[in-house]
Amino acid sequence: MIVSVMTVKLYAPWIHSLKEKRMTVRSLCQKLRNKFNVSVIESKAQDLHQTIFISIAYLANNAALADSMGDRITRYIETNTDAEIVELIIEQE
Repeated sequence: MIVSVMTVKLYAPWIHSLKEKRMTVRSLCQKLRNKFNVSVIESKAQDLHQTIFISIAYLANNAALADSMGDRITRYIETNTDAEIVELIIEQE
């Protein structure tokens, strides 16, 4: 069993208030939960308007499946938000 934790840093230049950021983050997190059945949280920088950090945890039976799931999640984030992925870290155990 492989446990993976993906941390994604996004940059959203159009966000100018914490309220806008909360709506964007909440929407993205809910979409990821519904689509992939993963655990998602906003993990850092809650007070910064245009920087979004989300952490996504998921399980897989083997490393190939974990890598595939990570790729699918990354593509989904890229296509379902206007925010730019600045950094992506995947940890597997």
